[in-house]
Amino acid sequence: MSTLNNTKVLSPKRNSTTCSSIEELAIEQLAYFQINPNSAYGETLKKAAIDIYTAQSDISKLQEITNDTVGKLDASEKVAYFNAKRFMSFQIAKVLETLQGPLKQTYQSLEQSDATLNAKGPMPLFNNIAALFSATPVIARTSTYDYSCTEWIDDAFNGKESIHHIYSRSLNPTSMALGTHMVHLEAGKYANEYTAWNFNSGMAAIDALLSNVLSYQDILIVSRNIYGGAYQLIEDFFAKKNKMDIQVVWFDGYTLEDFKPVMDNAKETYKDEIKNGKKIHIYIESPCNPHGYMLDVPAICKYSKQNGYMVMLDGTVATPFLIKPLQEEDEECRPDFLFHSYTKDITGSGNAIAGGIIGKNSLMFVPKGEKVDGINWDESLFWNVYYIKGAFLNADAAFEILSGMKTLNLRMTQKCVNTLVLAKFFNSNPEMSVICNAIENNENNAIMKKVSKYKLAAPLFTIDFEKAGVSDSAFKKFFDTLAPAFGFQVSLGQINTTLLCPAFTSHSELDQDALLKAGIYKTTMRISVGNENPKELIKHFIQSIKLMIDPEKPGFSDAFMPINDIDKLYEETYIEVQKQLIENGYLN
Repeated sequence: MSTLNNTKVLSPKRNSTTCSSIEELAIEQLAYFQINPNSAYGETLKKAAIDIYTAQSDISKLQEITNDTVGKLDASEKVAYFNAKRFMSFQIAKVLETLQGPLKQTYQSLEQSDATLNAKGPMPLFNNIAALFSATPVIARTSTYDYSCTEWIDDAFNGKESIHHIYSRSLNPTSMALGTHMVHLEAGKYANEYTAWNFNSGMAAIDALLSNVLSYQDILIVSRNIYGGAYQLIEDFFAKKNKMDIQVVWFDGYTLEDFKPVMDNAKETYKDEIKNGKKIHIYIESPCNPHGYMLDVPAICKYSKQNGYMVMLDGTVATPFLIKPLQEEDEECRPDFLFHSYTKDITGSGNAIAGGIIGKNSLMFVPKGEKVDGINWDESLFWNVYYIKGAFLNADAAFEILSGMKTLNLRMTQKCVNTLVLAKFFNSNPEMSVICNAIENNENNAIMKKVSKYKLAAPLFTIDFEKAGVSDSAFKKFFDTLAPAFGFQVSLGQINTTLLCPAFTSHSELDQDALLKAGIYKTTMRISVGNENPKELIKHFIQSIKLMIDPEKPGFSDAFMPINDIDKLYEETYIEVQKQLIENGYLN
């Protein structure tokens, strides 16, 4: 009976049929479309339908066998099994293509007028089959989709038919390809446990996630250094009394030792609210913006989950290259949700705006009317937020991100080299403050080496001129002369190195007290490291120092390491990074 149930999904009466065999299903299908089973056409169609139903049964059985055996196969068997199934995909597509001949003839025989044909446009089935095997995901520029019959589309609206996309406002094949790829990169061997939904910006993803997780007057513990837009969303929307009235608890530090007393204190402070059904949730960013510091994410996740609290991690600056939080063997050490702004390093070229959220399957989607892992369907992120809010990623942007991701490892490797070179150079001047965990004596260096896959810092850090007492006027003139070597763009994660002053731009939403608590001053410069030759960046930086800072602070430029030592620094750092990659499994 289970085999027949797997077969019934192909029936136009999949939810109402009473057939008890494949032959009955084929006969019922002909009757549904008023086809005479005794005609030459009917007999052939019946036999073809039986073959298709039988193939569905066999392939369903193949799926069961794969689930049971794939973990036990040796490498050569995996290659053989994959290619046998891959070739079968071509065979099935060829059958579908062959079917287009008689379909096309019958379509043309309907004798539609020119006005009707022009209005309809070409029949997509005739032309789209070959696109199944496009070497890159096809850009599905469509708002809506053809559907087959009433019972199938009914299932689609209830989330029970994956082949029937309804409207690109919710699901689009190109965006789905991106989501599948992101899950594979982030979760690795655990990929089948996770699902991703994509959004038209990183902020849309954050808003959707918080809207899904938070309830009125819940408690949100937030790491201190987060993106300014996220800070504004939390403080100026979710925490507003006339909105969600969320109680926000800020957490300073990076270690479990820093985090634990904050959580324990929140439990005590809000014990009455918790008794009345309010919940504590954790929102962290690692590496953080703007300083690039990393948190001990595994330890924070484990302690939070042991207390029954959900963790949301913004991994934009490092995942899926430098950190792999969803691949922790201990599931308690993984965040419940990992989210990104794809706009940054994942795309890399700055030509697309997008965001994404990854979570356990049941957190992300449960078919309508069902309950999985204790999660009701309307509590899953898809139905609770994604389906109804409309901030979906379009096909063109999804394609740009998929294309950009192909060079992620190469770009990030060079950025790690450049980060070390720049940080060490800036740090050679004792009058400059360099806030970068790539520096050995930085307070966050040990945590970075613990959680970073290759023990490398993220390509984001800050410097400031507070120790030197540089005037506002001199600093602004200096900053404005750093172009064109440095890009003046407010985003991060581009192919080029970009600068901004967080106090006036990315974190301008913070008041003065919040800025100081976040370690952000008027002279703080956020450096988002790119892929240029770092020696050229340094030379331009020194010329700007000489031009605008030296007149006020004579000799300031002379306190940096000699310019002739930069070549050696670059060479040694390049070799050092390559060794760290190899020693920590980059080639495995």
